[in-house]
Amino acid sequence: MNGPKLAGHDEAWRIWDAALAGDRMHHGWILAGREGLGKATFARQAAAALVAEPGVLQPAIESHPDILTLSPLPANDDEARKRDDGKPYQLKRNITVDQIREIQRRLTTRPTLGSRRAVIIDSADQLEKSAVNALLKSLEEPPIGTFFLLVVHALGRLLPTVRSRCTVVRFHPLSEGDVARVVDTLAPELDATARSAALTVAGGSPGAALAFAQHDLGKAQTIFARILEQGDGDFALRGALAGALGTRPDRDRVAAAIEAARMTVIGAVPHATDVARQRLVDVHARLVKLAGEAPIYNFDPGILTLEIGSLLASAAPTREGPR
Repeated sequence: MNGPKLAGHDEAWRIWDAALAGDRMHHGWILAGREGLGKATFARQAAAALVAEPGVLQPAIESHPDILTLSPLPANDDEARKRDDGKPYQLKRNITVDQIREIQRRLTTRPTLGSRRAVIIDSADQLEKSAVNALLKSLEEPPIGTFFLLVVHALGRLLPTVRSRCTVVRFHPLSEGDVARVVDTLAPELDATARSAALTVAGGSPGAALAFAQHDLGKAQTIFARILEQGDGDFALRGALAGALGTRPDRDRVAAAIEAARMTVIGAVPHATDVARQRLVDVHARLVKLAGEAPIYNFDPGILTLEIGSLLASAAPTREGPR
């Protein structure tokens, strides 16, 4: 396996290692849990352990011929050029049926370096409907030596027919210490204030902490907290929030902002009265729904920013009425 095992998921590793040591390894695996926990990293490292053969030199995971990875493609030709130039780029919202069929064509040959091959789908809850149907055929009749690892952020979005053909391994939030170690390793440039803010909104997710830091959301998170504390009757804080997030934030920045708002709400719950706590729970549920809808629907970023602020304002002590 390339590099040390991903920290913080000992139970997942125990399940995987036990399966590898057994006589009948199941061909389909679902790695389920909230986004940012390291499931895709686990999938790559688990796949490397799966395909390794004694005495055979193994290439890096990224270039391994027996580890095939599917994820959303660049959104268009311009975004593909940005990717090729090493610049940030936007992705399509779904993994297409053509991508699944291309993988299936490759599965008609034998593994290259050994007896096993891994197919990683990151993320399987982003498969378009026709792609799911195509994948089912491979899960029902898997090619010999082929194993599927499906990274899933929202298990409920995956068809029961897919779930029933796979072993589900659930990933749970990491301890604050484990998150801190990941942040310190991958973002050592953060100053103490930025590091503390990232850990505050992480909620056990290293990915959420790193996204928060990457998108410099400290100012936005301060505004989230102020709206929750004092409301925003004159919309001034929502105007400041729009300035903090930018006029045209991309999907990744919006997703990180929604997650930071969600964790700000969770942080307020222990200090709230019973009535206020129920409002916070309701707002949290709506933020979770918004996070799921934002990648699917073509929302205007400005409207999304306003919606985040308005949801937080509705949970404030001087809350606004229903919108």
